[in-house]
Amino acid sequence: MTAATDTAADTRTVRIAHSPDSDDAFMFYALTHGLLEVAGLEISHVLEDIETLNQAAFEGTYEITALSFHAYAHLHDRYRIMPSGASFGDGYGPVVVAAGAMSAAELDGRRVAVPGELTTAALTLGLWAQAHGIEPQPAIVPFDRILDVVAAGEYDAGVVIHEGQLTYGDRGLALVEDLGVWWRQETGLPLPLGCNGLRRDLPEAVQQRLCSLLTQSIEYALDHRDEALGYAIRYARGLEDDRERSDRFVGMYVNEWTRSYGPTGRRAVQELLDRGHRAGLLPRPVTAGFI
Repeated sequence: MTAATDTAADTRTVRIAHSPDSDDAFMFYALTHGLLEVAGLEISHVLEDIETLNQAAFEGTYEITALSFHAYAHLHDRYRIMPSGASFGDGYGPVVVAAGAMSAAELDGRRVAVPGELTTAALTLGLWAQAHGIEPQPAIVPFDRILDVVAAGEYDAGVVIHEGQLTYGDRGLALVEDLGVWWRQETGLPLPLGCNGLRRDLPEAVQQRLCSLLTQSIEYALDHRDEALGYAIRYARGLEDDRERSDRFVGMYVNEWTRSYGPTGRRAVQELLDRGHRAGLLPRPVTAGFI
C-alpha cells in the first residue's frame, strides 16, 4: 500500500450542513477558509434551508447538521446537541407579520405562512396561539418567499426568520408579534431556535474533536469580527449592501449563547421541549441530549 493510499484511508469525511445565511457563514468562517487544523478530516459544507436539513436529518444524511430544536425533538435518538453553535433569540426571535395592523385575535382561523413544519418558528407559533386561545391555519412556504406572499395578500400573515426579521418593514409589512419577546415574557428565558446536531454513530473521540473545531471556529469569528463579517455579508439576503444591519443580524444569532449554552441556555432548551410536549405539539417527552 502506498503512502498516498494510507493517507486517504486515514482521512474521515465530515459533511457539515447549514443554512445559506450570514450568521451560519460567520460561524463557520474559520472552517470554510482553512484557518483551523483539521488533519485527518476532509470537511465539506452543504448549504440548504433549515427545513430541508430538518427532513434530511431523519435519514442521518450529514455528520453535522443545523437542526431546529423542534426537529431535534423527533431526532434525539439519532443526533446529539453540540455544546456550541446554538441560535437563541434573546428577547427577540421569529416575527409574525401582516400586510396591515392586525391583532392576535384577528389571526384566529386565518392562513399563516410558516417556514417549515419542523421549524422552531412553527412550534413557537403554536405555543403562542394556544396562549391566546386562537387557531391560525399554518401553511408551509419557503422561508425566503414569506415576505413576498404576505405582501401580495396570498396569506393573511407570515412567520419570518433570518434577515427578514430586520427587513419586513422595508416591504411595508406590520408586526403582529415578536415571538422571542413573547417567550421572554412567558418564561424569563431566551428562545432556543436552532442547534448543531452531531450524529450519534460517530466514534466518541471524533465527536469530541468536531465539537472542539466548531467552538474554535465560532471563537475565531467573534475575535476577528470584521474579517468574518466581510465573508458572511455575501449571504445576507436583502442586506448585502447594508453592513450595519448585517452586523446587527449576525450579532443577534452569533454571540455568547453561540459560544456556549451555559446552564440558562440548557434550561431554556428543556423548557421549550417540555412546553411543546405539554401543549400536544411534540409527540413525546424529550430530554435534551447535550454532548
